[in-house]
Amino acid sequence: MRSVTYSMNVSLDGYIVGPDGRFDWSEPDDDVFRFWTDEIRDVGVHLLGRRLYETMLYWETADQDPSLDAATLEWAALWKPLPKVVFSTSLPAVQGNARLAYGGPAQEIERWRAEPGEGEIAIGGATLAAEVAAAGLIDEYRAMVYPVLVGGGIPFFPRHERRVDLELVETRTFGSGVVYLRHRVAR
Repeated sequence: MRSVTYSMNVSLDGYIVGPDGRFDWSEPDDDVFRFWTDEIRDVGVHLLGRRLYETMLYWETADQDPSLDAATLEWAALWKPLPKVVFSTSLPAVQGNARLAYGGPAQEIERWRAEPGEGEIAIGGATLAAEVAAAGLIDEYRAMVYPVLVGGGIPFFPRHERRVDLELVETRTFGSGVVYLRHRVAR
């Protein structure tokens, strides 16, 4: 069965976006960027909230920029054909290899798990992840922790009253001080 993973960059104080709406502090260095490129190879479908979808729209045409280096073009070549499901009540349409969600996240995850195919079901966006987590559907939390305190904003972890026990699966420290933490939900 396909696993459901939630991966995002996060400040040390737990936010994916600061109180000013910015996330420029999470610009990846070359090593972190290569790591994310390797991670996306294992994804079969990416479920995104509207804000993350709009942020990632750049990658739908990035391959047309002749100034990009080989690593950036490789990411674009992996991202662009990846099936994406966007959860939004305000977008009338989406672009590229994306579609608007037909139902809620639980129904989409159930549908993707029932279909033949490989690859993880990746969740992107804190609001969407909170809904999926509340339904107990996240199998792994993957945090790329940046050495910065932003003081507030949109939290990586959902704020709810449910305890979730985790097992540490993997860690990696990058030369830039960024630390990758991968935890599996203990079931």
